[in-house]
Amino acid sequence: MNTRFFFCIVGCLLAMWSGELRAQSVTVDAQIDSLEILIGDQTKLRLQVSLDADKQAILPMYKDTLVTGVEIVDVAKLDTQLLNGGKRMMLTREYTITSFDSALYFLPPMEVTVDSKVYRSQPLALKVFSIPVDTLHPELFFGPRPVTDAPFVWSDWYAATACGLLFIPGILLLIYLIHCIRSNKPIIRKIKVEPKLPPHVVAMKEMERIKSEKSWQKGDQKVYYTDLTDVLRSYIKERFAFNATEMTSAEIMEHLLECKDKEALKELKELFTTADLVKFAKHNPLMNENDANLLCAIDFIDETKEVPDPNAKPEPTEITIVEKRSLLSKVMLGTGIAVLTALLIGAVVYVARELYNYFA
Repeated sequence: MNTRFFFCIVGCLLAMWSGELRAQSVTVDAQIDSLEILIGDQTKLRLQVSLDADKQAILPMYKDTLVTGVEIVDVAKLDTQLLNGGKRMMLTREYTITSFDSALYFLPPMEVTVDSKVYRSQPLALKVFSIPVDTLHPELFFGPRPVTDAPFVWSDWYAATACGLLFIPGILLLIYLIHCIRSNKPIIRKIKVEPKLPPHVVAMKEMERIKSEKSWQKGDQKVYYTDLTDVLRSYIKERFAFNATEMTSAEIMEHLLECKDKEALKELKELFTTADLVKFAKHNPLMNENDANLLCAIDFIDETKEVPDPNAKPEPTEITIVEKRSLLSKVMLGTGIAVLTALLIGAVVYVARELYNYFA
């Protein structure tokens, strides 16, 4: 009999303990950051709900007033945190509150509904103090001041001034670009042409240079004859139209004999022979022989020069090239017009806005 009574007592205690555990599976807690604030200051009211993860909770929703005299400024987003491996969760929501009347306010318990059952937090209090005013020294307080205009500073108008100064050149450039793309005129380029000197004129200038240098009088016989024959080779190449600069002296004479008198080329042949001896055999000709070879070269150039035709048209000194506008140039002109138009409109809007803000 005593044994049965003992087990009954134990069963009742276990039932009461398990019911108490189930009742304590949901906890609602309210906290406030500051219990005392000045008029107009703000503080945060934090509501925390701890419950099983499989339960659903409905937290209180306030419009703009917590209690009469205490206003809600902002309601933060609900924060959910999982605990105990996802078996429990902590719900947290913050309310930013303020008050504009000095008093001691009673904040009633906040109600949370979990699976159709209502749970309440503990009540709180909020003391709101007014700002102390020193009525004995009224001179320390000033009334509202009149609106004062900001002083004019040139640095604030640099951009607007630059836009205004560049507006007229921009308009003129825009008109020019529009005229170019509408006229569709071809592009005309003029190229200056340097007239080509006749071969004998070029050769005579070189002969004058050789004569003025007088390198043979300085003992530079090889340099003298090399310059002399190079000038003759270049002249013969241009005058008789065969590549004398790449030929030997004998090959040059063979080509010249085809178009000149053999007797007339005798002295020129002697000149080339003397030059070859000087350059390759270290021959040292006499002074009068050097002068004679120079005169021989000048006479050959003078006798074989091409006489210009008096009826021939003079060569042009300037060439005019006419090119049609390509698609790329048209696209570039159109792009330039669009960009410039946008810049001008932006400049006008910017200057107008700055003037409006200044005089408004």
